[in-house]
Amino acid sequence: MRMAGEDSIIILLAAPARIRNNDAYYPYRQDSDFLYLTGFREHDAMLVMIPQGKEGQCMLLCRSRDPEREMWDGAMVGLDSAVSEYGMDQAFDFSEVEKRLPDLLHDRDRIYYDLGRNPMFDQRLIGWLNEFRGKSRKTFHAPEEIHALDHMLHDMRLYKSREELSTMRRSAKVAIEAHERAMRLCTPGLNEADIHAELLYTFTRRHCEPSYIPIVGGGANGCVLHYIKNRDMLKDGDMLLIDAGAEYDGYASDITRTFPINGKFSPEQRDLYEVVLAAQAAGIKQAYAGKQWQDMHDAAVKVATEGMISLGILEHCLEEELETEGYKPFYVHNTGHWLGLDVHDVGEYQIDGHSRELEPGMVMTVEPGIYIHPEENSVAECWRGVGIRIEDNIAITRDEPRILTGDLVRKPDDIEALMAQ
Repeated sequence: MRMAGEDSIIILLAAPARIRNNDAYYPYRQDSDFLYLTGFREHDAMLVMIPQGKEGQCMLLCRSRDPEREMWDGAMVGLDSAVSEYGMDQAFDFSEVEKRLPDLLHDRDRIYYDLGRNPMFDQRLIGWLNEFRGKSRKTFHAPEEIHALDHMLHDMRLYKSREELSTMRRSAKVAIEAHERAMRLCTPGLNEADIHAELLYTFTRRHCEPSYIPIVGGGANGCVLHYIKNRDMLKDGDMLLIDAGAEYDGYASDITRTFPINGKFSPEQRDLYEVVLAAQAAGIKQAYAGKQWQDMHDAAVKVATEGMISLGILEHCLEEELETEGYKPFYVHNTGHWLGLDVHDVGEYQIDGHSRELEPGMVMTVEPGIYIHPEENSVAECWRGVGIRIEDNIAITRDEPRILTGDLVRKPDDIEALMAQ
């Protein structure tokens, strides 16, 4: 509210409930911006913030408690608890939006609201403003501008508080447990679906949910970046790529490990795995406050390219492969992304056309990967159909980077030892 200024009003809508099919709904997930500001997890809600005086006013319009509805869906927060438990100054029933909001817009110069996220409410808001403009400006003052709220809010979300980091460590701990369970149980003859089920089992019993649909890709399926079918057999001699994270209290973890289905790396698998592992280590070495976001990617790409040259996957010298981006058919994505309430969390990667400087409180992933399509005839047959990615979650501090997921094994010998258990 301090950033918006005293002549403004801030409006934010909860995510709507969404129908999956007929009268069955998807599991509800609150809008991340709304969750960040309120902690409120019900649909049919609106937050109105009015900068005024030292603290301003916060109003929540939400559903009143309904005993009949609660018999079907469980307890609702209601208006009294919105004030006593969620810190609101006032709460009104959501049905009163038409009654309350137009009056609150009077005497405000600016509205902070993200147009385009809720087209139906966009029309109502613009309709009110057009109605205001038809009145005499000598006696009636109303907003002339609508500003995007996400510009301010998303930069705030980029910097995690101590409490947020604690929650993310809990999320990471649960994801680590799920990956360890998958490694111990993995064996040839199982189905990708069996491993998927074990991940969900761990998330659920630890009071979490998946922060995204897990990727469980055996063999060449590991080369499909967003593979989610998870239903093929796991074959002896193949690698298994698992990309899975837990969501705890709204905050995500995001881990990838790649390991041999039979528990033993072949010489070729180990060689390529070591290249990706070295690339990740090079990226993490750049994850310091004061470094640029791009530094991490460039360092990882350089090491991965050197490794692919040494293995004969790339044939030219390092300078030429980097200049021509010869590595790109095999190293196809950026080396990381922001992490928080969203898996691919909000926040700019560039400021004024330049790579963003890393600062304490930021949390990101470092995830180099090499993927060689099974029909890639330019490389030796032993590399075809192999996809390897290693991903960890890193918190930027004033000192050493903190690897939130560092307790999960990464070195080949450690992976083999864990799988042998």
